[in-house]
Amino acid sequence: MIAIMYADLIDLLGSERSVVHSLKEGMYLFHRGDPVRRLYLVEQGAIHLVRHQADGRGLVLQQASAGDIVAEASIFSDEYHCDGIALTDVTIRTIEKTHFLEYFSSNPQFALSWAKRLAAKVQEARLRGEILSLKTVRERLDAWLDWYGTLPPKGEWRELASAIAVSPEALYREISRRRGNGPAGS
Repeated sequence: MIAIMYADLIDLLGSERSVVHSLKEGMYLFHRGDPVRRLYLVEQGAIHLVRHQADGRGLVLQQASAGDIVAEASIFSDEYHCDGIALTDVTIRTIEKTHFLEYFSSNPQFALSWAKRLAAKVQEARLRGEILSLKTVRERLDAWLDWYGTLPPKGEWRELASAIAVSPEALYREISRRRGNGPAGS
């Protein structure tokens, strides 16, 4: 059913109703408080959804890369609750919120698939909350691996470190320790 939703969404986004945009690294796609007017599909690059804390730190809520929809739950909100920032140079395809909602309302199969997608995203958010409640790098990595099964390729370890809210160096030490190349304990 998810495959049906993606095919329908790609058709919708590939229609004359969609527009392709480019952003340079560091540019904002939207700011917290901006009205939600579009749905975004990343075609190339990566976008972070960041909520800035009172102390200035940014908490990454989502990293959307090629094939991902940015802030998909926001389509049912009036305004964004975080900032969308290009992590790299990005190419995105957009469709107006009104067009998406018309399609959603007239296609029950698509609506059900969309609901399932959002449910999966809720599960991922709960996992992230669980991971962030853990104290050590070891515990956080164990919880991540319990869900995803295996480490991503080495070139994606920085993103993994960000996802489990540890420094890249701490993650590298933990991976090295697990491979028998480093000190025990984290």
